[in-house]
Amino acid sequence: MKKILFVFILFIIACAGYTDAPVKSGAEVLIEEHIGLLQGKRVGLVTNHTGILPDGSHLADALYKHEAIELTALYAPEHGIRGDATRAFDHSEDPATGLHVYSLYGDTRKPTPDMLEDIDVLIFDIQDVGARFYTYISTMNNAMEAAAENGKEFIVIDRPNPITGVYVDGTILDPDFRSFIGIQPIPVAHGMTVGELATMFNEEGWLENGVKADLTVMQMENYRRSMWFDQTELPWVKPSPNMLRLSTAIVYPATCFFEGTNVSDGRGTDHPFEWFGAPWINGEELAQALNAYELPGVAFEPIAYTPGNMVNGVRISPKFMGEICYGVGMNITDRNAFRPVSTGVYILSTIYRLYGDNIVWRENWMDMLWGTDRIRTAIQDGIDPAEIVDGWQEELEEFLTVREKYLLY
Repeated sequence: MKKILFVFILFIIACAGYTDAPVKSGAEVLIEEHIGLLQGKRVGLVTNHTGILPDGSHLADALYKHEAIELTALYAPEHGIRGDATRAFDHSEDPATGLHVYSLYGDTRKPTPDMLEDIDVLIFDIQDVGARFYTYISTMNNAMEAAAENGKEFIVIDRPNPITGVYVDGTILDPDFRSFIGIQPIPVAHGMTVGELATMFNEEGWLENGVKADLTVMQMENYRRSMWFDQTELPWVKPSPNMLRLSTAIVYPATCFFEGTNVSDGRGTDHPFEWFGAPWINGEELAQALNAYELPGVAFEPIAYTPGNMVNGVRISPKFMGEICYGVGMNITDRNAFRPVSTGVYILSTIYRLYGDNIVWRENWMDMLWGTDRIRTAIQDGIDPAEIVDGWQEELEEFLTVREKYLLY
C-alpha cells in the first residue's frame, strides 16, 4: 500500500511539472540548444546589462565570439546599454565589442530602417519587472513593430516576471492615454513574461497598422509562473538604477505613481519606492491612517529620511534633495497576499485626504501611469479607495480572458 501511495505521489508531482532544477533563462536555452537559429545570419541585439548568462557573461559577448554568428549591432533601451544612464542618450560604441550601439531612448525610440539595414534577425533580451509603465516592454513593442515592417525575424529571450506571473491588477490602458510608459491595453500589473506579452501584442493585432512579426519566443526551462525571482536561482541584476533588489520591484507598482506628484518616492536613498514622504507630511499620522485599512500583506512604519544625489554611484537628482522628508516605509509581511496596485490607490487617496493643500499633481504623467484619468479624478473627488479599486474589476476580468490564450508556463 505504501509503495502504491509513493508512486501515486510521484505521478502527481510529475503531472504538476514540479522540479527542483534551477530556472534556465531563454538566453541560456538559446546558447545551449537553439544557436542554429542564428547561424549564417546577421544579428542585432536589443539589450542592456541584464542580458546575462549563468556564468555572468553577457549574451552580446557570447554571440560576438561565436564563430558561426555575425553580431552586427546593439540597441539600447532606457538607462543605456550598461544600465547607468538616468537621462536620454545618444548613439555610441560598445567598449567590449566595438559594435555600434543605437539609442532607443533619445530622439528615436523605434529602430529606423537604416538601423536595421545590416541585420537579418533582431533579438530582444532585457529583464522586465512586471509593471506596464516600466519602459522595456515599450521598447520591445517598438522593436518588434520595426522588425515586422522591415522584414526581419524577431526573437524574444524570455526571462521571469520577478513579481510572479500570477499577480494581475489595475486599470487597463485607455488608448487615449497611450505613451511610452503605457503602450498597449494591458493592466498596470500584467502577470506575464516578456515572451508572453510579445505573443499577445503580435497575435492580437496591436502592432501599428496591424503588422505581424516573424516572432520566435525562446522559452525558459523549469520556470513556474508562481515563482518569485528569488526562487528561480537566477542572479538579480538591478534592471535600472533605482530597482535595487526584488523588494523594490515588489512595491514598485504601488509607489511609482508618486512620479505624478510632488511626493518623494524614496529616490536618493537605499530604499527607493519602499519609502515615500515629503517635508510637509506627518509620518506618524500617515502610517496610522494607512494601517487602519488593514491592507493585506503590508504594514506601514513612520520614518524620516533625507534624499541624496548619489546612490550606488549613480546620480539620482531626486525630489527634496538635501531636505528632511517625513513619511512612511512599507514593510511587506506577506508578499503573496500583497496587492501593490490596489495598495497604491489607498496610499494616494490617504495622502490627498490628509495633505491635499500641499499636493501638486503632474496630471499628464499621473494619468499616463494609470492609463486613464479616472483614478486621479476619483481621488480628487473623495471617492472611497475600495470603490475605486472595484471600478476596474470588470475590465480586468475581460483582460484575463484574453491573457489566458498566451500563457506559456
